[in-house]
Amino acid sequence: MVYKFDFLVIGSGIAGMSYALKVADKGRVALLAKTSPEEANTFYAQGGIASVTLPWDDFEKHVQDTLVAGDGICDKTVVEKVVREAPQQIEELIRWGVDFDKNQKGDFDLHKEGGHSEFRILHHKDNTGQEIQESLINAIKRHKNINVFDYHFAIEILTQHHLGEKISKDTPNIECYGAYALNERTNEIHTFLSKVTMICTGGIGNIYQTTTNPIVATGDGIAMVYRAKGLVKDMEFVQFHPTALYNPMERPSFLITEAMRGYGGVLRTREGKEFMQKYDERGSLAPRDIVARAIDNEMKIGGSDFVYLDITHKDAKETEREYPTIYEKCLSEGINITKEYIPVAPAAHYLCGGIVVDLDSRTTINRLYAAGECSRTGLHGANRLASNSLIEAIIYADAAAKHSISHIKEYNFQENIPEWNDKGTSLTEEMILITQSAKEVGAIMSNYVGIVRSNLRLERAMERLEIIYKETENLFIRSTVSKDICELRNIINVGYLVIKQAMERKESRGLHYTIDYPRKNTIGN
Repeated sequence: MVYKFDFLVIGSGIAGMSYALKVADKGRVALLAKTSPEEANTFYAQGGIASVTLPWDDFEKHVQDTLVAGDGICDKTVVEKVVREAPQQIEELIRWGVDFDKNQKGDFDLHKEGGHSEFRILHHKDNTGQEIQESLINAIKRHKNINVFDYHFAIEILTQHHLGEKISKDTPNIECYGAYALNERTNEIHTFLSKVTMICTGGIGNIYQTTTNPIVATGDGIAMVYRAKGLVKDMEFVQFHPTALYNPMERPSFLITEAMRGYGGVLRTREGKEFMQKYDERGSLAPRDIVARAIDNEMKIGGSDFVYLDITHKDAKETEREYPTIYEKCLSEGINITKEYIPVAPAAHYLCGGIVVDLDSRTTINRLYAAGECSRTGLHGANRLASNSLIEAIIYADAAAKHSISHIKEYNFQENIPEWNDKGTSLTEEMILITQSAKEVGAIMSNYVGIVRSNLRLERAMERLEIIYKETENLFIRSTVSKDICELRNIINVGYLVIKQAMERKESRGLHYTIDYPRKNTIGN
């Protein structure tokens, strides 16, 4: 089946849905959700969204906090854009129905997180992402021009490479005309033709064994753009959230928000000793890369799989009120956080690199935009400042909307696109191989390309991944297309990019720490 829409949006998180809402008055929109619209990284974002709101806070403070956390690699123009446009986008979220918590005076009840010099994190209790996701879904349902295709998995974008001279100095040689998508309900592959395509497919957490990301986060958009010869950069900067609830039987890992450390939480060893002062003068409120390496180091010193987060010194009623989701979750695991320490360990959480986009959210492929975690804007640099991701996503969705609306009349649908050739077979044995290979990729990435790296570990990872890559490509050629085989291809492609770009960076910088190029005052072994 062939569909035609003015705008094709791949992904149903804050970036994809806000973009759809912003362009829907200018044309028909198809929004592809890999599973249900609720299953997106946005939904799992507990902490909040960063924006300057207090009179004694200012844009320059937020800019500097972001630059410091990014360890010298942030694009300052991008940082200033995001910080200055944040308040306006917060207002738009509120108009769409997002209910941020307020205090008794009617002002925003702000949190403070690691790396921030002021209280500037707007939140809805400890489930901000869920509140934003549900509000946007309700707004989407009210708009007649937006067609939601749930359980539609984009497997490749449709591109054409132009030979010779560029169409213009600002136009790439590659054009995007839409995407092929697998309808999981019917197991049919449909062709979605569009004048403009927007990729908002989220992160890559599931290339690792332990992650806070939902199971759908397999780097699909990044892999598709890479295969289409689009530019992908800074993939070595994978952020491990320092404090995921330790439970090796659960996937994804349950996140213990960084706001809990801003609230006064203290990190302790298994013996109950506070340790962060050894690593950074900011203690438990140091930026995530420092805290994650410190925890990793303490776990290795003590031969332990976790450390503790302690908030037992805080008022119990206040803790229950401020963090109800975390309180109930831990209670279900037999932990009363008002009286007992919380066992935590780092888990793959956020990618700072991705599909390269400009200030208008344009990729290096014409008529193709990207926003959210799958994109590399230059905001995060080598390490993301806490709660900067949601605001980045909606600001770049806004930039993409403005640019694509201004150019939509220049584009036509590409005709005579061939249907997907799906003549393969599917055997039970092949499904077992796919599942086993995905687990192997997770083990490779976690064991060799984690928080602390080395040239030897990266070389071993590349050698082992190369074997799985060859096996998978051979399997893909002769098998019927399924979500499982496509996801496996994607995590292999993304894993390759992380390893390759980590090998190319001959230094320790932000989230990329290697023992072969150590820096003074850094943590690793």
